[in-house]
Amino acid sequence: MHVDHLRQLDSLGITLVWGDEHLLGREISGVTATDLEDPERFLRPGEIVLTGLVWWHPDDGRAKAERFVAALSAGGAVALLAGEETHGAVPADLVDACRAHRVPLLSVPARTSFRAVTEAVYLRQWGDLSRLPAPHHALPENVRGELGRLLERGAGPAELLESAFAHLGTPPCHLLTSTGRTVARTSSAPALSAREAVRLLRSASGTTLRVQADATAYDAWQLHLPDTDAAPPRVLHEMAEVLAQHRHHHDRRRAARARAHEALVDLLVRADAGAPDTDALADALRACGLPGQGSYRVVVAGVGAFGAGAGAGAGAGAGAGAGAGTGAGVRGAVDGVGASRAAAGVAVPGPRLAHDALAEATRHLTSAPFAVAERPGVGAVAIVPVDAGADGTGGEGRESGDGLRDGFRDVWPLLQACRPDTALYAGISTLIPDPAGLGRAVVQARYALAGARTTAPAAAGPEASAVTAVDDLSTLESLLAGVPHDVRAAYLSSTLGPLLGESRASHGVLLETLEVFLGHNGSWARTAKALQLHVNTVHYRIQRVEALTGRDLSRLDHKLDLRAALLCR
Repeated sequence: MHVDHLRQLDSLGITLVWGDEHLLGREISGVTATDLEDPERFLRPGEIVLTGLVWWHPDDGRAKAERFVAALSAGGAVALLAGEETHGAVPADLVDACRAHRVPLLSVPARTSFRAVTEAVYLRQWGDLSRLPAPHHALPENVRGELGRLLERGAGPAELLESAFAHLGTPPCHLLTSTGRTVARTSSAPALSAREAVRLLRSASGTTLRVQADATAYDAWQLHLPDTDAAPPRVLHEMAEVLAQHRHHHDRRRAARARAHEALVDLLVRADAGAPDTDALADALRACGLPGQGSYRVVVAGVGAFGAGAGAGAGAGAGAGAGAGTGAGVRGAVDGVGASRAAAGVAVPGPRLAHDALAEATRHLTSAPFAVAERPGVGAVAIVPVDAGADGTGGEGRESGDGLRDGFRDVWPLLQACRPDTALYAGISTLIPDPAGLGRAVVQARYALAGARTTAPAAAGPEASAVTAVDDLSTLESLLAGVPHDVRAAYLSSTLGPLLGESRASHGVLLETLEVFLGHNGSWARTAKALQLHVNTVHYRIQRVEALTGRDLSRLDHKLDLRAALLCR
């Protein structure tokens, strides 16, 4: 596909701002979307560059535009496509810089998404390859024809892999995500656990290619061939192009269902702890392809940055596994500015990361339809049907009722490793036997998420990322962990207020004595021994605590009141 072909696609509405006939006739090898001021290190020769111009401001003058276009020229970009949405038009400074560096400049109207441009390029590329004479291909003509027919009828990636490699004796080959989920494999390839797959992608053995398609840090597709001699590199490249086309169509269908998922989650969030309207719920479930009867769990996910350096490790995470082995040059095209920032090491807004992580984690655990949507103020919410026999684990042998919860705990560290700069948290509801309880399940999952955040704060580092299920709330400490901070603080103040002031050092001593006394189950002797005090001193201090708090520590309920207050600190 040539640069000038982009202007001929009426559906995109792309217009030429500057470029001569010779430059417009250059071949496009790929697409990169970026809003970095200096993107040179992320470019490959022959690519077109999409930019939303977020990096430019009218007060910047020509210097910034000059620096950006110079980087494109040095990186071998064949054209720059500038979006009109941010500034309403392509800046004159950018036009001048492109003319000076002889980089063709095209304008993308606000109505045209970068995803549409990316998809148009790769679909056209596959068509161009299909029309080339046989010597230009590694895949035989009959195989290419069969793959084209399979794509037309919507065949899955497993069938595509099997057909593409049949003429080579069907060597073992896996299509894996960055988190180790097996999307597809040839019949000769062994089944891999997610952890085994991640180790394989990170190893230096075999050949790994990243499929060029819209992807997140968690679900980028990696085509892995353990035996580097089992297939020529060009076969893998052509196979990666076929898989990219399949994914474009698959993701388009998935995006079409997103509005139905959002409507279902909105309905359940509005219902709060009550039951949503029966008819409305039935319609919403049906629109998402979910069953109107049977068990469910709800999972709510959120994120948190580790310190001020959030985003520093995103680049490595977004391409996890892409550099393993040989021939790792097939790079993922990205959807607009957000995804390109993830690939370039710039932090992407948290809520979408929570959505992407939750969706990928759920796909690890079930092949059945589920709904996932991100709602402001709530987080990312997944509505997951649960098979009574396997609890959503795909029959992997976990005990009924525990599979989904344990499955999330197993896969969560693999997602965390893809974005080590961002803490991931998840809360899981109890098993709901009927969809009528989904409103309550959302409340439960949100409470469990709050508990996960409290027990594993982001400041503790990546290893603190946590999954908490309502089923785990078996202690007073775990129950209180989900209580909002402001509520905890208010209870602490009203219960232990006289002992919290810093004006009197003796109050700090009393607070310590109370904590040790309750920790030793109200034993005077053991408390005295632990504090190295005379038992009479312990008696005196506890009496002072009772006087200041109005509690009687011979009563169980008052002991629980004070213990709960200590846990709220």
